Amino acid sequence: MEISTYGMSRERGFLSHYEIDDITLPERIDDALDAAQNLSGLLSSGRIRHWLDRLPDPEIAEWAKTAPEEQVRTAMVHYSFLVQAYVWGEATPPIHLPQNLAKPIVALGERLDQAPLLPYSAYVLDNWARLDKSAPITLDNIRMVQNFSGGDDENWFVLVHVAIEAEAGVLLDNACKLVWLAANEGDPADAEHLLLDMHAAWERIYDSFARMPERCDPYVYFHRVRPYIHGWANNPALDGGLIYQGVDKFGGKPQAFRGQTGSQSSIVPAMDALFQVHHSDDPLKCFLDELHAYRPIEHRRFIEDLAQRSRLRSYVAESDNSDLRSAFNACLEQTTRFRTRHLEYAASYINKQAGSIAGNDPDVGTGGTPFMRYLKKHRDENRDQTV
Repeated sequence: MEISTYGMSRERGFLSHYEIDDITLPERIDDALDAAQNLSGLLSSGRIRHWLDRLPDPEIAEWAKTAPEEQVRTAMVHYSFLVQAYVWGEATPPIHLPQNLAKPIVALGERLDQAPLLPYSAYVLDNWARLDKSAPITLDNIRMVQNFSGGDDENWFVLVHVAIEAEAGVLLDNACKLVWLAANEGDPADAEHLLLDMHAAWERIYDSFARMPERCDPYVYFHRVRPYIHGWANNPALDGGLIYQGVDKFGGKPQAFRGQTGSQSSIVPAMDALFQVHHSDDPLKCFLDELHAYRPIEHRRFIEDLAQRSRLRSYVAESDNSDLRSAFNACLEQTTRFRTRHLEYAASYINKQAGSIAGNDPDVGTGGTPFMRYLKKHRDENRDQTV
């Protein structure tokens, strides 16, 4: 396996290989782009639908089929934000998504083989740019390009994820090397070195992850950031889903798609595939399995190929090298630790905030995730699968 085969790199991991502010979109999208760039102001008006209803249908179905992928992904960022703002930008969500938004987002989703709403890839992976193009991707050198209401809390929430994804490039590159090494019965010392390198990358990931509370307040996140990223599956505010007007293939029937969530990140699933970690059936596992289809195509393929090709566990288990086994288990513990931190943030940023609101289920996360009672189980299962 070669990481470049999947459109990824050691320096960027699952992040886009381009930066969104370098991409020029066709003129037919100018009106939508203007609205997206002024989304904060339109939302503040209190009548976002009034303004978005006035946008023309750019009729991009044919363009989306053959346009450069970078342009399609960039258009997906802006249009998916407009769609989410239309649905959640006023007190009561609509029953219909108008065709001037429905037809473009469906066309973009079809090209990318993704659902026609905001995915993690458009929220995080493709929605960043460096301030200094000659400097690395670090928290002090990146910005969120497309916002909803904007502000420090919204920006910081996304940028912490961007920094984590960039650091994870080492994990993914080394995973490819470990797959090859284990398959070819390579030198255990080389495998140990790769695992220790991954362990160090995890430490850098935690340095970024631990900074989330610095500029993203749990109350502000829950009440002013999170509402815009919900989907229309298992959501009582949109019973049955959302009707995409003018989209023939949906036949006028409501569509129920999952909302954006950090659980769509491919880092942990990739590590589970590499280390051959398995989880017993439960609602969260079913949910996470369902989310696999919401990832970009190449990221799905990477995870699937890792799961199919990795022989790392048996390679380590059959080795008499205790240092190699220790390095393997240390990296496995790092994914356990990541799940633990996720559990802690889920408790403070969602569970605690939702628990004070009548009618909110504090056990349900962003995207409809049934998280609280099962995250601990997944963490413990991870920890139990050492060699």
